[in-house]
Amino acid sequence: MYLSHLVEIINRGLSFTEAERRLRENGPNVPLDYSFPRWWNLLWTAFFHPFNIILIVLSVLSYITNDVPNGCIMLVLVFISVSLRFYQEYSSSKAAMKLSELVRCPVKVQRCAGRVVQTELIVQVDQRDVVPGDIVIFEPGDLFAGDVRLLSSKHLVVSQSSLTGESMATEKTADVREDQGTPLLDLKNICFMGTNVVSGSGTGLVVSTGPKTYMSTMFSAIGKKKPPDDFETGVRRISYVLIAVMLVVVTIIVLIDYFTSYNLSESVLFGISVASALTPQMLPLIVNISLAKGALSMARERCIVKSVTAIRYMGSMDILCIDKTGTLTMNRAIMVNHLDSRGSSKEKVLQFAFLNSYFKTDQKYPLDDAILAYVYTNGYRLQPSKWRKIDEIPFDFIRRRVSVILETDSHAEYGNLQLCERFMVTKGALEEVMKVCSFIEHIDKGEITNLSPEDYQRILSMAEEISNEGLRTIGVAIKRLKPKNGDRNLVDNETFESDMVFLGLITFYDPPKDTAKQALWRLAEKGVKAKVLTGDSLSLAIKVCKEVGIKTTHVITGPELELLDQDSFHETVKRAAVLARLTPTQKFRVVKSLQTVGNHVVGFLGDGVNDSLALDAANVGISVDSGVSVAKDFADIILLEKDLNVLVAGVEQGRRTFGNTMKYIKMSVIANIGSVVSLLISILVLQYEPLTPRELLTQNFLYSVGQIAIPWDKMEEDSVKTPQRWSKKGLPMFILWNGPVCTLCDRKFPSFRMLLHGPSSVLQW
Repeated sequence: MYLSHLVEIINRGLSFTEAERRLRENGPNVPLDYSFPRWWNLLWTAFFHPFNIILIVLSVLSYITNDVPNGCIMLVLVFISVSLRFYQEYSSSKAAMKLSELVRCPVKVQRCAGRVVQTELIVQVDQRDVVPGDIVIFEPGDLFAGDVRLLSSKHLVVSQSSLTGESMATEKTADVREDQGTPLLDLKNICFMGTNVVSGSGTGLVVSTGPKTYMSTMFSAIGKKKPPDDFETGVRRISYVLIAVMLVVVTIIVLIDYFTSYNLSESVLFGISVASALTPQMLPLIVNISLAKGALSMARERCIVKSVTAIRYMGSMDILCIDKTGTLTMNRAIMVNHLDSRGSSKEKVLQFAFLNSYFKTDQKYPLDDAILAYVYTNGYRLQPSKWRKIDEIPFDFIRRRVSVILETDSHAEYGNLQLCERFMVTKGALEEVMKVCSFIEHIDKGEITNLSPEDYQRILSMAEEISNEGLRTIGVAIKRLKPKNGDRNLVDNETFESDMVFLGLITFYDPPKDTAKQALWRLAEKGVKAKVLTGDSLSLAIKVCKEVGIKTTHVITGPELELLDQDSFHETVKRAAVLARLTPTQKFRVVKSLQTVGNHVVGFLGDGVNDSLALDAANVGISVDSGVSVAKDFADIILLEKDLNVLVAGVEQGRRTFGNTMKYIKMSVIANIGSVVSLLISILVLQYEPLTPRELLTQNFLYSVGQIAIPWDKMEEDSVKTPQRWSKKGLPMFILWNGPVCTLCDRKFPSFRMLLHGPSSVLQW
């Protein structure tokens, strides 16, 4: 009974009622229940800062002591600071949410309806509403909405680069039985959520959705809260130090003032004014204005900043990990050469490869487009009009080759062959083409000989050398045919793809972007070291890296990393510039190793599902708007253009933001500490308030207002040449040397007034 029900589902599809029940049971079809932060979460994050809390407490105390203007000033500062940061992060979050909505594409599913007679219907549903048991129909460009067992397929080619990182597409077919030991991603009859159809079509049974898909297994380490960085830790330590100093100094000043004037309310009011003077009131505002200004500058460079703190990380970043495919490369095939069996470039090999690609009609693959583009852009005159197509043997994933049968009216000669009759032209996977070849043409000599074992091995060795250089190869073979019984439209089946003549190889390459080398050079100038983390082959990664200027002295692969112990792993990751054939988990481990052992600030640029773990773990995750939705969800910055030069601008802006922020912190801390110390000494020496609370607050307010211009201040070129990090010793040493100078030069300090007006002025003060 269960088997018959299963057969009925496969034949007809689920009913609408059953689909709704399964949706309630399994939940929405999303691999990870990731939700963007709510507005109240963003508001709380923007509000919760030590100095904001201090200002609010001081404003409340000011209201209690009837100092309403002072309380209003401090509340206004808090309001501006919180509003600015909240607005920036909320706007960025909304923009990112809109991008994620764009990837919600409809999925064609087969459902059945009707009470008496069940009728099959093809309907479109949102990918979130796909359930296990649905029959999905897919065509070129479609995304798989779950893990799918193929029921039927026609010339199906699937890109799994979002899972594996490999740029080359994978052939899939329903008519195959896989062994139990076959790796999961190598299964030919299974398509995975997050992958997409390059060409071909078919139907499939959804076997798992949402958190039960293969994609979801990558996310076990995602979502853990990141520890605060050095900047946040340093600012909080300063906050706590200032709070401690404030409590001690204010207590002393209030007690001294009270025992001098015996007026408790005036003493408390003066203490609040001193506490306000000691607090860097503008710090949250200056930091948020600087970050918001950086976000606006990066928006002009066509990138969305989801978290403004990522700009600060950009300024501190000293290692950028890059996924090769589509980032360093164009992510498309370019034809490189046409070689005969001896490795020499021969036009005849190109001519027949071109005729095959030109006349085939069943499916056009990217390699066909590359061959046609090569011929058209290099000025070859191959005159396809002199040929006409008789028949075609389409590509399939068992033969892994495609053949076209052509005929020419002219007696044009190609080598020593007169193509005045029918001719079969075959191209495809090299080994599969060579299986049907019995002869080999030596184009230089103009002769055809038997394909010997030595020839066979030589060609395979040549192809392996080409592959080690990072190129992909396909084989080309030809065969002269004769019509059967004079019928010009029939070909004897016994002659199909057998006893063919091997001509040569066509090589392809995924070239690097024109802007990649320049951008990497500019990043290196600014102290940012690039590391390539890819799931592609090592040979291809090395070739691309050499062309864009990345040193390939130290390279390693994922399987080799797995054999290392923990210490060797960290040391190898530190030295290696190219890490190939990495799994998503290995990319995550590499990023964490660089952060923890190397104490680096790591950026990661990736756009696939296989990059999500590393994007979440990196200090600053960077994706692109064409990336998969999961990658964009976990990225801090989304590029609207896949151009590394945008990152260079982001690094420069991050360093300017960091420099201006540190400029304010240093200036504000030493000025406030110097001012309060001078007040304390003045009260101890004179036992008199050098300034009234109102004067003190007015002076402090005017000083703070003038600091609003700091985010627009220019930075020296040297300050953006190297990564900017929080120095644990730098700020204390700066305060130690400049604090006393600030105290001595403060007008509230007795010795300063004595120098200006003489000793009597101190007594008159």
